[in-house]
Amino acid sequence: MQPQLPKHKGDTEAVANLKDYSYKQVKPIVPELLTWLQDLNWPIAGPIALYLQSIAEYITDDIIAILRGQDEVWKYWLVLVFGTNATAPIAPKLLAEFKRIATQPTKAEIAEETQDLALEVIKNLS
Repeated sequence: MQPQLPKHKGDTEAVANLKDYSYKQVKPIVPELLTWLQDLNWPIAGPIALYLQSIAEYITDDIIAILRGQDEVWKYWLVLVFGTNATAPIAPKLLAEFKRIATQPTKAEIAEETQDLALEVIKNLS
């Protein structure tokens, strides 16, 4: 059995069922689940973030791919979810990307204040 993707930003039932699945079962839909973190103001973004934090060690490459992309708002939310609000130790590869954003940010990462958030993550780990 494979988990259902949320159908809309208020589909809390689909999100509530995620905890019943192993990472292997969820793996095929991880990229789509990450898209729900493009705006943490959406009702299902918080519960999805909590679930994805629980499997963060397995989805590091997916997160890094987004952090190297062009969606600056999405990057900000991902640094917040997987850095500032991380519920487990941050994977070394992900931490390296946070350090890159903190020390060698793009102009857009500065403008969106993603650099500031990444600097806070790095400072809190020291």
